[in-house]
Amino acid sequence: MDFVRDRDADLPEEIQWDGRFITAKTLGRWDYVGRARGIRAAAIIALDEDADGTRYVILVSQYRVPLGRFCLEIPAGLVGDDDGSEGEAAIEAAARELEEETGYRAAQLEVLGEFYSSPGMVSEMFTLLKATKLTKVAEGGGLADENITVHRVPLDALADFVAQWREAGHGVDVRIAMLMTPGFLG
Repeated sequence: MDFVRDRDADLPEEIQWDGRFITAKTLGRWDYVGRARGIRAAAIIALDEDADGTRYVILVSQYRVPLGRFCLEIPAGLVGDDDGSEGEAAIEAAARELEEETGYRAAQLEVLGEFYSSPGMVSEMFTLLKATKLTKVAEGGGLADENITVHRVPLDALADFVAQWREAGHGVDVRIAMLMTPGFLG
């Protein structure tokens, strides 16, 4: 398979604006945003199960300023964003973020791969992980200024839950669509 690189691919990248967490860039005719300081993200598909075999997914919601509304999401967070944690592994960040945001600790974390959420506009890559064998160890809710709500949703009712969420006028992270794809979770 032959691929032809974009005509601007080898031009120099220009920084238009550099913030603490994001950087606005231009490369030829393209404008886009990337994470500052080499920061990456980890996103977690957290699966729980009752003794009767009922499977659940742990989701979070919080107000997202860029959307101007609340958004339903899988737990996620930044990797290596704190001073001194530049070498943090995605799996370590995922464990930390899962517990901070949801109050669940995973006995098993599996890396599913690296993905891009909106590659035409954002260069950010995230590592997707699956968390299983969960234990509730705290309330969750994130850090003091995050105001995260935790949702434990039966997998067989996820499509209806998402539909109700959207009907209420809230946003839905595209990664939740993966959870509704037949066969994705096995």
